[in-house]
Amino acid sequence: MDKVNGSKVLGISLLLVALLSCPAFAQTDPSGEWENRFHEDEPERVPGPEIGDYLGLPINDAARLRGDSWVATLLELPENQCRPHPSDYAWRGPALLRIWKEVDPETQKLIAYHTHISWQSPEQTIYMDGRPHPPAYAAHTWQGFSTGKWQGDILEVTTDHLKEGWIRRNGIPRSDRATVSTYFLRHGNSLTVAVVIFDPAYLTEPFIRTTDFISSPQQAIGPYPCESVDEVNRPPGTVPNHLPGTNPFLNEFPAAYGIPPEAARGGAETMYPEYKLKLKTMKTLARPAGKHTDR
Repeated sequence: MDKVNGSKVLGISLLLVALLSCPAFAQTDPSGEWENRFHEDEPERVPGPEIGDYLGLPINDAARLRGDSWVATLLELPENQCRPHPSDYAWRGPALLRIWKEVDPETQKLIAYHTHISWQSPEQTIYMDGRPHPPAYAAHTWQGFSTGKWQGDILEVTTDHLKEGWIRRNGIPRSDRATVSTYFLRHGNSLTVAVVIFDPAYLTEPFIRTTDFISSPQQAIGPYPCESVDEVNRPPGTVPNHLPGTNPFLNEFPAAYGIPPEAARGGAETMYPEYKLKLKTMKTLARPAGKHTDR
């Protein structure tokens, strides 16, 4: 081999070594400390959603029944006081977020990403090494079992084996049969987490929402110890609820905001712009005297 060809072969070999030692093209590492923003859906996330507000949710009758039966005092039960948000909802906050890599010390290959969220300190593992999901009978947890892969510069995560959770904090449930696709989109110091929920038990269509974070490298997430206590004396086995057809508060939300009661019941139809045309043909309830709102 002459010197010219030998130099070319050496150059190509060095280039291949360099490419193989680099991460895949266009991957944008989401690792870091992140502070959540609340400009999206602020009334739902901070004060909390109102009873009977199912607008924009592609729910079925079973989900409505669960929502209609819900009572906030369920959270007083000792078994519910330290429940973390499930991984598909935890992004909604309070959610100071940390994301970090787990790398094999021998091969330096990425094994997983890990996330830690401030409220109740849940941690999710996102396996990046190609391992399969466990069988259907494997244990379900609040964080579920997650695997990730890169789609260009977007990290796509698939999660199953979730315990039953919630879609909205007014009783709208998400079943343990659901699967979730989560997408991490980083743009410099901004991170968007998009969650798509597929639930054959309670949803008629996939439900999609996004949550935004901003880089906060100086933040320090403290521990979140939680100890349940008996806050209220109740007979053993009592579960606060409204029996079907007995919830007296369901019409307060549509009446206060001038929304037709049928629209407040949600459903896939209410997600789309065309529904505005139908709203014009529907009757609203009289607004309660003295009720004012800026929402």
